[in-house]
Amino acid sequence: MSFGAAADRGRTLAASAPCPCGGGEYGSCCGPVLAGGPAASPEALMRSRFTAFALGDVGHLRASWHPATVPDALDLDDAVRWERLEILRADGGRNADRRGTVEFRAHWRDVRTGERGVLSEISRFRRAGESWLYLDGAIEPTGRA
Repeated sequence: MSFGAAADRGRTLAASAPCPCGGGEYGSCCGPVLAGGPAASPEALMRSRFTAFALGDVGHLRASWHPATVPDALDLDDAVRWERLEILRADGGRNADRRGTVEFRAHWRDVRTGERGVLSEISRFRRAGESWLYLDGAIEPTGRA
C-alpha cells in the first residue's frame, strides 16, 4: 500500500488549521516539525509522519527516516486520504532514551473506490543527536472498514 498525494513537499496548511494527526492546531502541533524542527519524542515524530503522509510531504518522510532503513524511492498514492490517527501506546522519548516505540492505527479512504481501511503498526524510533528518526515498523494485518 502507498500513502497519499505524490509531491515532494505536498500541500500546506494554515497554522490555525486542525492538524491531520488530531493533536490540535497545525501551527502548534506538526507544523514546526514538518518545517524542519526536531520532534520532542517518538510520538511527536509519528504524528508528524502521519501528517506528512496526509499532506504528501515526501521531503519530511525521507528526512525523518533513519539512514540505515530509508527506501531508495517513496511513491505516494494520490487517491489515498489519511483521515485519522489513533496513538495506542508510546514508549520512550525521555531525555536519556535513545530508543522508542509507538503503536498506532491510521485510518484511510481510497477516493477512487470509496474503500476504507486501517493500517496498524508498531513503529521503532532511534535518537540521533537531538532528533528522533523512524527506524522501521511491524505492520499488523490491515483492516477494512
